[in-house]
Amino acid sequence: MNSLIFAAFSRILFGLMLAVSLYVLYRGHNEPGGGFVGGLIAAAGFATLALARGVDVARATLRFEPMTVIGCGVLAALLGGLPGLWLDDSFLAHQWAILGSVHIGTTLLFDIGVYLVVLGGILSLILRFYEGL
Repeated sequence: MNSLIFAAFSRILFGLMLAVSLYVLYRGHNEPGGGFVGGLIAAAGFATLALARGVDVARATLRFEPMTVIGCGVLAALLGGLPGLWLDDSFLAHQWAILGSVHIGTTLLFDIGVYLVVLGGILSLILRFYEGL
């Protein structure tokens, strides 16, 4: 797309979408949202950037291949399930650590894994599609 306004606004829109995706990711274990929805929002931000400024700019912003992001996500999700296996004899039985008013647990690590898998999967499809245009 050759719109100067869209290209200029895409960086701002990308930053906003990434911030919203991280917010949705973090609040997901207490309220609606989580890794899947957050990953979709982040992928939409990268897709907007690729459409406005080119696939090369989106790939440079991502800094990793989408398949590497997927692999890191699967690893994070697996690591999120192991403490439950060790402490509760049940894989994915979530364990919680309360640090003041912040509740951090293995659910957040699992959600980060889902976030990365969704982000990498959608970007793999979208970037290949845009390269074909």
